[in-house]
Parts: sequence; structure tokens; C-alpha cells
Amino acid sequence: MTDLLTIGETMVSLRTARAMRLGGDAHLSIAGSESNVAIGLSRLGHRAAWVGAVGNDEPGRLIQRTLKAEGVDTSWLRFSDESFTGFIAFDQPSHDITRVSYHRRGSAGSTLTSAECLAALEASTPRLLHVTGITPALSDSARAAILDVVRAAADSGVRASLDVNYRARLWSRAEGASALRELLPFVRTVFASDDELDILTDATEPVRELLANGIDEVVVTAGGKGAWAHSAAGVIHRPALPVTVVDSIGAGDAFVSGYLSASLDDLSPESRLDRATTSGAFCVTATGDWESLPTRDDLTLLSHSHGTALR
Repeated sequence: MTDLLTIGETMVSLRTARAMRLGGDAHLSIAGSESNVAIGLSRLGHRAAWVGAVGNDEPGRLIQRTLKAEGVDTSWLRFSDESFTGFIAFDQPSHDITRVSYHRRGSAGSTLTSAECLAALEASTPRLLHVTGITPALSDSARAAILDVVRAAADSGVRASLDVNYRARLWSRAEGASALRELLPFVRTVFASDDELDILTDATEPVRELLANGIDEVVVTAGGKGAWAHSAAGVIHRPALPVTVVDSIGAGDAFVSGYLSASLDDLSPESRLDRATTSGAFCVTATGDWESLPTRDDLTLLSHSHGTALR
């Protein structure tokens, strides 16, 4: 049995330490919200699988190799001869500002189909299914695939989680609301930043509305203010850990991976939020979407005072 199945597009990433128009050295890696979460779960000792499509090209091979090296099951990765592997570029026009450019329209990742997602769900028998609001924005077929797979997961008793992860360059808030609200009847846990809740509901008290309509957990993040986990049992808050922020890209995915890991371990809501905030704190201390995600042994390291040398 797989602990976590997640579905989405993974791209090749290019990073420069200054404005990209100036040229210079670039760092090559991979990036994708769903595969970031899969890597995070794998590092924390769980069996994670990722479903997606890449081009039958060298960038696609890089994605496959990296995920396999991180212990993620890529049995349902599809290589496409008709489409290319998308890529994402990160540059820094200022020392504390990261600019993101996508090159993914028509990519292999956008050709995701219901049939391959449903096949992966049936074959992997996961304990959890995790999806984001990015994949349905890629194409009509990807939107249908995500709806079909969360519906099938609910029918088979698999708990599903949704991370809103709104991307304004992919669709409007109205388009996002239309697609993501379709998923809510089949989802048990929702992750959203405090400025994304209106995408899920028009209610003046969005969290209360979501809980009243079948969502078990609404986890709300607010950057440096920390995070809140809402459920029928009440509200729990955890502040952000005091670390030096180097790169905030991927922090949300790290947070989600920590929370889902603790859920798989049947930990209390308080401990889920603790592991989530710790994982998020690890991610922001170095550059990269997933490179600094913690292992299970790493989780206690941030309890040491700043500058500690472990000998």
C-alpha cells in the first residue's frame, strides 16, 4: 500500500542569483508543488507516489531520475512523444525578491488524463490522495482528471486533501473558484493561505462554512504569522519558527508534507501543526523548492539555539 498518492506537473527549474536578463550561471533542478510534497513525505519515511506526464526528452529524464533518487514511486510517470517537458525560471531582481517565469503552455504535464489518474489510484491503493489547485488550471483534461480522481477516492474511502495554491498566471480567481469548489464535496482536508479562502466559498466566515459542509480540517497559513488548524474540535495556532529566511519558494509544500506526514502517523492535531511548521521552516533556510526538506532525524535540529555546532 502507498501512503500518499499525488498528481500534478513537475517542471525543470532554472535559477539565477540575479536578474536573468544579465546572463551568468544558472542552477538546474526540478520543481512542482505535488512532487515537492511527495519528496517531503518520502524523506520523512513514508511511501509516496507521483502521477504526471513529461516530455520524452532529457528534461523529462532529469525529473524521473531526481524523483526516483528521492525515493518517490514514479511507476505512473508517462513520457510523451508529442509534448515537451515544461520549465520554470526563478531569478532575483533584488536580494529579497524572487521572480517566477513559466514556460509550460501545451506541455506534457497539461495532457494529464482521467484514465491514467484513476489507474494509479486503483493500483497504488493509497492511504491519502493529495491534489492542488495548480493542476486543474493546466487544461480541461487535467481539470476533469482531478475531479474524477478525487470523486473516485471518496467512493473508495481514500481521504483526499486539497492545497488551493492559486496561480494568477494560470487562471482568474473566478475560474479557480469554479473548478475548486467542484472538488470540495470529495475532500476532507483543505490547505489555504489566508488570502485564498474566498476562492473556496463566498461566505463571510469561510472556515465555518467549509467545516459545516463536510470538510474535516481547514489549515490556514499566514506566512510569518504562523498557521491555524480548524476542525470541529476547535482552533489550534502555531507561530512561524524564528529562522533566517533565504528562499520562501516551496515553503507551503514543505508545510503540507509535514502536516500529512503527521496525519499518516496518527498524531494529534497539535503535533500535525508542529511538524508542518517545522518542515516549512527547514525549507526557507536554503535555496530550492525541495532540496532542504527535512528527514525524520532532522526534525529536532531547529530546537537547538542559533549557531549551535553539533559535534
